[in-house]
Amino acid sequence: MSIYDLKLGEKAYVKDICGDEKLAKRLLALGCIKGTEVSVKKVAPFGDPIIINLRGFDLAIRKNDAKNIFIETTEKLEEIYDNCCTIG
Repeated sequence: MSIYDLKLGEKAYVKDICGDEKLAKRLLALGCIKGTEVSVKKVAPFGDPIIINLRGFDLAIRKNDAKNIFIETTEKLEEIYDNCCTIG
């Protein structure tokens, strides 16, 4: 799942950044690292660009770039936690 798949207002956590190395370095410099919470704030009428919020600031990214930022939803993280931390 990628940031592009999130609906308006949904939150998730960065899992991995793939694709363009230049984009990945820029996002890492902005603090978009594994485990960072991100949410979709706005989407342009034709879906490009997408405004995301991370670490307290808004960032406009292209649709193709959003497809290269892979995420884990909070529900998935809770499921993983529940499965690994149950006793017995």
